[in-house]
Order: sequence, then structure tokens, then C-alpha cells
Amino acid sequence: QVQLVESGGGLVQAGGSLRLSCAASGRTIRGSTMGWFRQAPGKERELVARMGWNGVIYYTESVKGRFTISRDNAKNTVYLQMSSLKPEDTAVYYCNELPPRPDSWGQGTQVTVSS
Repeated sequence: QVQLVESGGGLVQAGGSLRLSCAASGRTIRGSTMGWFRQAPGKERELVARMGWNGVIYYTESVKGRFTISRDNAKNTVYLQMSSLKPEDTAVYYCNELPPRPDSWGQGTQVTVSS
């Protein structure tokens, strides 16, 4: 079973940037499709971006052109570079494999964007 630990969140003003990290342990994620999810208060968790083992990338429409997902297989880590942040990006951000493994959800990292 893979353990996932997210980090890098914080409080930022609108228009600012943050880089989130998702460190995996327990086994390699080299062959996995990895995704970043977020959950805002009162809303369901949504997929923000995913990156396949082959490099194929998907972004949800609301973050296209602003967020960039990447991975470093040598470090067993996935990243989410977020730029031009908006207040509506405020949420707890999580990473997981796709399809998501219920036992692999971490604590997430809080991102708060002030207007």
C-alpha cells in the first residue's frame, strides 16, 4: 500500500503562486496515474489534474493555463505548480492514484487564496 503525504499549501493573495508536493512511500508510483484533487468547504472532492505513467496529462477546465502537474519518479513525488491563483481555488488539496485508492488518502494540504 502506498502512503501519500501532501505539502506546500498556505495562504496566498489572489494572483500568487504555490507549489504543492506529494511524496509517496511504501512502493513506487512510477507505473501509476497520479492525480491532484481538491475539496472546498461544502463541496465534493474534485479531480484537478492527472498525469499518466506515460506523461499524458489532463486538467479540469477551471485550472487550465494556470496549474501544471509534474512528477519526479526518482523521488517518487508528484507536484502541482499553481499560478494566478483565485479565491475559488481555496480548498484542501490531496493527491492519490487513479482510480483513487480509499486507503491512500492523506491529510491533504490547505490552500487559501485571499482576494
